[in-house]
Amino acid sequence: MFRSLVALASGLALIGAPGHAQQLVPRTVEGAGGDVRTSVAQPETTSQASGGYVRSIEPALGPLADPLGLRATLKPRGIEYSLTYIADLLGNPTGGIRQGAVVEDRLNLRLNLDLNRLVGWEGATAHANAYFIHGTGLSRYYLGNLLDVSVIEALPASRLYVLWLDQRLFDDRLGLRIGQQAADTEFFVSQTATLFVNASFGWPAITGLDLPSGGPAYPLATPAVRAKYEPGGGFSLQAGLYDGDPAGANRPGDDPEAQRLNRTGTNFRLHDPALVIAEASYAYHTEANSKDLPGTVTVGGWRHFGRFDDLRFDTMGVPLASPAANGTPRQLRGNAGLYAVLDQTLFRETGQDDEGLGAFVRAAFSPTRSSLVSGYLDAGLAYKGLFDGRDTDTLGLSVAYVRLGDDARRADTDMIAFAGIAMPRRRAETVIEGTYQAVVVPGFTVQPNVQYVVCPGAGIADPRDPAGRRIKNAAVLGVRATLQY
Repeated sequence: MFRSLVALASGLALIGAPGHAQQLVPRTVEGAGGDVRTSVAQPETTSQASGGYVRSIEPALGPLADPLGLRATLKPRGIEYSLTYIADLLGNPTGGIRQGAVVEDRLNLRLNLDLNRLVGWEGATAHANAYFIHGTGLSRYYLGNLLDVSVIEALPASRLYVLWLDQRLFDDRLGLRIGQQAADTEFFVSQTATLFVNASFGWPAITGLDLPSGGPAYPLATPAVRAKYEPGGGFSLQAGLYDGDPAGANRPGDDPEAQRLNRTGTNFRLHDPALVIAEASYAYHTEANSKDLPGTVTVGGWRHFGRFDDLRFDTMGVPLASPAANGTPRQLRGNAGLYAVLDQTLFRETGQDDEGLGAFVRAAFSPTRSSLVSGYLDAGLAYKGLFDGRDTDTLGLSVAYVRLGDDARRADTDMIAFAGIAMPRRRAETVIEGTYQAVVVPGFTVQPNVQYVVCPGAGIADPRDPAGRRIKNAAVLGVRATLQY
């Protein structure tokens, strides 16, 4: 099924090839997720940039901005490249499995090709993105929590991330995209939430923990077809068909083994059960000089067509915790969920359209029995230009909450009953984050942040505690530097 639909999309994309030229309407795409900007507090730099609106440090470099004249030569020909470097210094002075500090960084290279300028292919663009990842993850080695404290945390690797062709059709209202893609830059996105450092404010933990290999999201993309229709009036509809397992690990969650199985990002898997994601959005009060406050409301959902291990019972219906179990989980069909996102500007500075207070709320529910996480909620506030003389700085406060599914919690109850030993029963995890993104110059930011993790691992037992008590709540201090060129 997946291969057939990929072939169909390839044929549709060729409608826009030379010989089918059309008059295109210029698009205004400045917000995270590839939509029109409605969050007045969207930060100047973001690690979830989707290839749209990106500030560059180039104007501040003077004669060093383009020393070989490469950019000036390539851009008129339709070839543009950009680099983003992010470095995190993070430590947990209290709580977690153990205390420590890490340094991790990521270099991101992007290449965009305007195929109209290059070869006369009207409405077509190509895009490639590669990552060079270094360092050690604080969540994996020190905290043991579910909501990773850094959006760039991953195993060290040099990998191709995305590689796709995009074709605009029907007066630029329909976009078809085919190739290796990531869902986390287009679906389930909040423009305001991109300010925050914790990974769950990008790709929420409910999808990252319930879908095989963490789903098509950093650091693993997968072959896909995506269609997006924008009829006007602020409405947009989009749907994506993805190979359902970017690494072939055949198990849910952000497992390091999945990253090792697709270390270079070039597996290009096509034979796994499919994952479908679809959403509808409405952006309001986006007209120029509108006196009303803009916002976006989004509803969507996903469906995975593969098979998943039962969290509680074996193939004979015996609890896996029982000594009589055969050790092989029974198979469950599929995984699915629904979500909603609200981005709303609450206050706008007088005479400014990009300074003020914004808010976001995201909620998701996955009722399927294969889901480790059944409920997710995050929310936050961000204010851009709060302090005099610091008009481009952004201050934010947010919270994320993840609740484990009933079967996962009952499996813990089974383990306690059969083992006859008192041990924690997992339930939920919460993280609170405060951050301040200071713009040194456009394209270069320094961002201190503080996070507090409540019930790391949803209340799992500390593997280093002989008494088997829960992992202690953890305080995380950090600073991020981001450079975009």
